Amino acid sequence: MKKITFSKEEKAAMVARLQRYFAEELDQTLGTLPTEFLLDFFTAEIGPYYYNQGLRDAHAALMSKMEDFGEAIYLLEKEPAKS
Repeated sequence: MKKITFSKEEKAAMVARLQRYFAEELDQTLGTLPTEFLLDFFTAEIGPYYYNQGLRDAHAALMSKMEDFGEAIYLLEKEPAKS
């Protein structure tokens, strides 16, 4: 599996959100470097579970649409004239 990566801007936004969460919910202040390490851990160790679930959800959505498509094609079929 390809490594999950984020742009600098995305990573900075996630670090800020983690820091805010720790400050507001846990009354703890985390510096930028420890928060980046925590984010890297979540990305490497937990991220694949979310990624794989996203793939399963996308596959299910695609299969549902394919069934709808197949039904739409069936409804377009014409009965041949009887001789």
